[in-house]
Amino acid sequence: MKHTSSRALAAVAAAGLLAVALTACASSPSPKHHGHDMSGMDHHAMSTGTGLSAEQNGYRLDGELAAPTAPADYRFRITGPDGKVVTAFVPEQTKQLHFYAIRSDLTGFQHLHPALAPDGTWTAPLTPLEPGDWRLYTSFTPDSGPGKGAALVLSRAVTVPGGTTAAALPAAATSTTVDGYTVAVQHTPKTGALKLTVTRDGRPVTDLEPYLESFGHLTAFHAGDQAFAHLHPEGGVATGHGGPDLRFHAELPAAGDWRLFVQFQTGGTLHTAALTISTG
Repeated sequence: MKHTSSRALAAVAAAGLLAVALTACASSPSPKHHGHDMSGMDHHAMSTGTGLSAEQNGYRLDGELAAPTAPADYRFRITGPDGKVVTAFVPEQTKQLHFYAIRSDLTGFQHLHPALAPDGTWTAPLTPLEPGDWRLYTSFTPDSGPGKGAALVLSRAVTVPGGTTAAALPAAATSTTVDGYTVAVQHTPKTGALKLTVTRDGRPVTDLEPYLESFGHLTAFHAGDQAFAHLHPEGGVATGHGGPDLRFHAELPAAGDWRLFVQFQTGGTLHTAALTISTG
């Protein structure tokens, strides 16, 4: 992976944090009302591209990393084509911006919702990052300027110093288990649709709780280049209980192996299941 020096955004103010070398390449349950409110869900335009650039359509991600070996804040800003810091964003699944971290071997997945300061600085509370090459993604939609309403995914590649051994990508599979729940792919993935089913002890799970206005959140990363895909849930705003089926609109921009991270909530606890699928 090639890296170029990242521009420093701002000094990290937390006392005791250790700065590290950085290289960069350009839940609470909802009320228990059953069913879906189809009219309330506003799925904005899906992002284009692979999310492998720090700049697209004049919008740029600027940020720096500090203290990845301990809990630390990652601070960044989004600037627009006019060079000004963007401070207005369209909420997507209740959040103005979604932040993701993944290592080059597709381990260490984090999905965070940073806090936005009035000056346009975002703060994401990263948990410790293991040594190795990482990519940090921001998924957002500007609510002002020339890119208003256009969904974007920008990212930067960062290196955390230290010895590391890459983990082998798990083989493609039709199911995986996390916290006693089994998540299964119900048909061969293809562009346009993806269906998953959640079971426990062989029985359908029907007590899924809303998380980000849906019963499931799905993120995918392409093996090799870490291309990003956020697969949007189908249907309306989730209310009450759901399951066992989770349906997503799938737009995987390349063939090959993809690592899926499926997030769903039960009993106030968020679960994250990971499995590999292969597309032709």
